[in-house]
This record gives sequence, structure tokens and C-alpha cells, in this order.
Amino acid sequence: MTQFEVRRRDGFARNAIYTMGEMIIETPAVIDPLSVFPDLASRPLSHIPLQADEEFVRRYSEPENDQPIPVHPAVIEGASSGDAVILSNWHTALTNPRVYADWVEQFISSLPPDAARYAPASALPSNVAMLIATGFDLFDTIAVDLKSAQGLFCTPEGIYPGSWMSEGICSCPGCLEGDLREHNRQALLHEIRLVTALLKRGELRELIESRCRSDASLVSILRHLDSKKAFMDLSAPIARTVTFKAYTAESMNRVEIERFEDRVIHRFSQDKWDVCVLLPCSARKPYSFSQSHKKFMDAVLGRAHEVIVTSPLGVVPRELELIYPAAHYDVPVTGHWDCEEKEILSRYLTSYLNTHPYRRVIAHLEGGALDVARTAAKNAGIELEETCTDGRPTSRESLNQLDDALAGERKRSPDIVGGTLRWQFGVQVNTKGMIIKGRPPERKVLLGRQQLFSIDPGTGLLRPTLEGWALIPDRYRVGIEGFVPQGDILAPGVFSADPAIREGDEVFVIGDGVRATGRAMMSADEMIRSSRGVAVKVRKIKRS
Repeated sequence: MTQFEVRRRDGFARNAIYTMGEMIIETPAVIDPLSVFPDLASRPLSHIPLQADEEFVRRYSEPENDQPIPVHPAVIEGASSGDAVILSNWHTALTNPRVYADWVEQFISSLPPDAARYAPASALPSNVAMLIATGFDLFDTIAVDLKSAQGLFCTPEGIYPGSWMSEGICSCPGCLEGDLREHNRQALLHEIRLVTALLKRGELRELIESRCRSDASLVSILRHLDSKKAFMDLSAPIARTVTFKAYTAESMNRVEIERFEDRVIHRFSQDKWDVCVLLPCSARKPYSFSQSHKKFMDAVLGRAHEVIVTSPLGVVPRELELIYPAAHYDVPVTGHWDCEEKEILSRYLTSYLNTHPYRRVIAHLEGGALDVARTAAKNAGIELEETCTDGRPTSRESLNQLDDALAGERKRSPDIVGGTLRWQFGVQVNTKGMIIKGRPPERKVLLGRQQLFSIDPGTGLLRPTLEGWALIPDRYRVGIEGFVPQGDILAPGVFSADPAIREGDEVFVIGDGVRATGRAMMSADEMIRSSRGVAVKVRKIKRS
């Protein structure tokens, strides 16, 4: 009997336990394939080209009952939950980035989410991070052994002449003994250990953005995958507790940014102000904790809706500044935004202004942010007022101009709870009478004496109580049947889930005689298709 139980996820990457009989392997892992899968030594027709069509594959492949189950882009069938699948010749896919991305989408969408994926003869120290990030779990030393036979020195940064082993670059046992094969194997194992550690922390993407620089094909693979927004959204958690490090051009294309802005544009709304002030970001997060934004807020005094224009996120309404990744990102501050950056951010701001019409839009900006605002205003067909004529938004002159521009406008207070509910759940809730009490990490939303929500100090998201869920009808529901949970909800017990659910979302569990609130530990798609693993980490259960 085989089992594959995922413990941690980071996008498509998994840290899991693969069990086959008495053998237990923690993945990602390097295996000796003939020890783990002895059937491979005599299995015929195992090297069908990945480019072969369905007719060719069916003619020359044979169904297998032994592990691992062979699958092919043209024929993805035969695998069950807990199986290991083998994707022969996967190393050839690495040379065709567009097709690689398409095949990854096919495999992940079609294979059971709790099946282990083995990429034979593919893993090198320089590409194994990408292989893991695109969903592979099991590897071998065949590829690095071949490089050793060719006299090549493998590192996570690239492949170099074997003479580099004597340059003192590495002090592994292989280098100390002059054993090139041992060095290459150690380099692979070390990289997998590093990837696994970062996977568990939720920081694998940052490593991928740095590692892919060693190979143009890896950069292309990342860009092609990032262009598959709907596919990438399925695997991205709704929030992380670690810093979102936007240090490369590829960071602009992360699905977390696309999701945040899509919700700002299409879910978020406010009806308090008809005047908008566009403000610059700050190095300190949340923005309102910074000295510059304290000055901005003193000048605005609630007389306009405050919207921050920032790279890489685009548009952040003041009500959402605590939500991931708005309060969690770090970016190099140079004062310069390149043309591609401006184009992306202008597109976000244009969409925001088109879907959130204001009577007046005031730009209290400088530099690249002002260029973005001007372009967006032109595209949206609105007149932009500018109040930062000396190029310094925090100068006394600029702040006075902002104050003067808002003279006579009515003061209002931002609706943080309502804005967050619209962004997080897509619901419009009457928040009149609701108040936020307490200090982090114990902040709560009360209506009278009844608690409706608590605020997650790590992500800024609302955690509904059972009473709070009454305000969010027919959204983010998980259906169970046939049992009364005694703790967390396992995937086999889930029979329905709102397709909008992503890992980290707050969800409401409904079953026969039971209601529960908790956090999704996997996406809705994975809940429905998995046979193992925790689907919902339950916070409170009510039995009726």
C-alpha cells in the first residue's frame, strides 16, 4: 500500500511523507530508483518522447500496476491517490519553456493532488528548485552523475568546468577528497535541503527568482507560468506571514499581486467619499505607522479617500493597508520606476479609477508615482489635480497645498471592517454600530457585546465567529456529511467547497447537526480531489 500525505505547501511545491509498505520518504527527496522502484529495472517502453501524440503513446505504452505509474502529457490516466507517478524524459521539457509550463498545468490539473511525482534523470543543483516549485517530489542522481562523467562541476548557480573543484569554491567531502561525483551529489542534496527549508517558511518564490538567473530557460519557464494567472491562483495561499520580497522584475508578475489588485478593483468599494487623494507609499509598513503618512493624514483629516500608489502592488486603499501583501512587502527604494513597472501600475490605477468614480482626484505624488497617476488619469478620462509642486510630498508647502485643496470637503472616517469584508469575502455588509476593540494581537470586532470577528494580527484578515458568518451568506462554505467532526476536517470528509476557497481562507463548515469555523489548509479543488490531509483547521465547533 502507498500513501502520499502533504504536510506543507508553498505554491505547487510540497513537503510530504511518501509511504510504500514499510518504506517512508520525506519529500522533496533524492532516491535510489532501483531500490525504491525495483520494477523500473525491467520495465519495457519507458522512454516514450514527451512530444509524442496520444495515438503513439497508447500504441507503445502498457498499463502498469507497480509503482511508479507512468503518465504522459498526451495520456494522463491510471494514477490514484497515494500513488507515485513517473514522468519519463522530463529533462527534455526544460529546454522548451512554453511547453514546460503547459505540461505542468496539465499534470497538476489532472493528476490526484495527493500523488507523488517523480522526475527521473532531471535534477541538477541549478534546476531542482524550479522542479520542486513546479510540483515534483522525487528525484535521483542520474543527471548529476552524467555531468560528473562529462567532467563538469555543478553548483546552484550553474555548471562549470571540473577544474573549478580545486578553486576552493566548495568544502564538501567530495571536494576535500577530489571526488567530482561526490561533490555534484552533495550539491544536489544541499540544494534540496535548502529548498525544503524555504518551502516550509513560505519563501520558495524568492529563491526561484534568484536561482533562475543561472539559465535563460528557467527565467522563461517562470514567466510563462506567471502568465497563467488563473492556474497559478489555485495554488497561491491567500496570505503569508513572511515578508513579500519584491526584489526582481519577476516579482511584479506574482499572482499574489494580481489577486490583491483584482479584488481591489472588482470587490472593494467605498461610499463615504467622492474625493480621492493619491498618496505615495512608505518604507515602513503599515503605511500609517510611518512619519510621512502621519503627516498626510493630518493634512487630509478624513476629507478624502486615501489611496496609496505603490510598486509593486499598484493601488492600496487605506482600509486595506493591513492586509497581505500590503503590510508585508519589501522593495528596493531607488526613486526610479522603469517603463514596464509604470505600464503595469498605470493599468491597475486606470482600472481602479474606472470602477471607482470620484468627483475629484488629487495626486499628492512625485516621480514615477506621479507619472503613473498622470497616465491613468488620461486613460480614465479624468482631470487630475496636483498638490506636490516642489517634488517633495512631505514638505510644508506641499502639505499646505493639500490642505487647501480639501478645504470645504466633509470629514468622514474609513470603514476598515466593511472594506476588509468586501475584499476578503466579496460581500457588502452594513457595519453601522460595529467597533474595533483591543490592541494587537487581540483586536476584535464587536456589535454591542457580541463579537462578530477577530483580526488576524499576521495577515490583517477577519476571522468570523459563528455569529459573524451570518453576515456572509453562501460564501466560503465547506460541506461535510456522514460524521460529526471531533477536531480538524480531513479531505475525505469534504463533499463540497466554494470554488473561491484558497489555502489560508477563513471558511464556514456545514454538516448534519454541526457548524464550524476555521481556516482552509488547501484550496477547494484540492479538498474535493484529495483522499488524505487536513482540509480545514477548525477553530470552533457548534453542535445542534
